[in-house]
Amino acid sequence: QVQLVESGGGLVQPGGSLRLSCAASGRAFDTYSMAWFRQTAGKEREFVACDRRSDGAPKYQDSVSWRFTFSRDNAKNTVYLQMNSLEPEDTAVYYCAAKSVYSGNFFWYTEVEDYDYWGQGIQVTVSS
Repeated sequence: QVQLVESGGGLVQPGGSLRLSCAASGRAFDTYSMAWFRQTAGKEREFVACDRRSDGAPKYQDSVSWRFTFSRDNAKNTVYLQMNSLEPEDTAVYYCAAKSVYSGNFFWYTEVEDYDYWGQGIQVTVSS
């Protein structure tokens, strides 16, 4: 089992940047595929970015692909989401998620129901 704690959210002006972190407790962090999702009031939780276990390659939602960067540091049991050129439409609660997968798995998982563990979420507000 793994516990996830997000940090790094807050208020930023349009065009600004934030870096979210997600620290994982527990063992075998490198056996998990990790993801970021986000949710606004009245809407379903949506996929933002994830990696895959086979090679760590990231996948992004189209609207963030040139602005956000997913990364992970297995030595620190942490994943990051660097968010640049933020827009008001990026305002949401951001969630970190983890899915246990076998070694060599080359799938990207982009659906909420794919993931076994979730953080508590952290607010990101983009406003002038």
